[in-house]
Amino acid sequence: MFHIALFEPKIAPNCGNIIRLAANNGCALHLIEPLGFDFEEKKLRRAGLDYHDLARVSRHANYDAFLQAMNGRRIIACTTKGSRPHTDVAYQAGDVLLFGSETHGLPDEVRNAIAPEFRIRIPMMADARSLNLANAVAIISYEAWRQQGFAGAV
Repeated sequence: MFHIALFEPKIAPNCGNIIRLAANNGCALHLIEPLGFDFEEKKLRRAGLDYHDLARVSRHANYDAFLQAMNGRRIIACTTKGSRPHTDVAYQAGDVLLFGSETHGLPDEVRNAIAPEFRIRIPMMADARSLNLANAVAIISYEAWRQQGFAGAV
């Protein structure tokens, strides 16, 4: 399956929604600290409902620790500054879908360290800035899973 990674997420309800999403699509979720909220925050628990026990969530002290844990996996930067649409990638099982924080996206040094062909974006209207983080994660992770024939789904 796939890995979803959130770089320094700021908003607890978004993270809770993504926990629920990961429980439903089988992705492992990685949270790269620092977080902009307390992991035990009520809003996080409420948004994730009772899915916390069904999701595989790992926390990483920083980006370097996250990279070490990913052990050479292919990392795909999901960013409004991506060079191609998310549908143009041939996703592979084990890929890491890396998303930036709600307020700042991915830092330049993180984004630029990823090859341009692995910097993707969701097409939007010209005057739009960005989608909600949880929505973006859903769109891209389900496209990746669709390409794998929804392996493991009922």
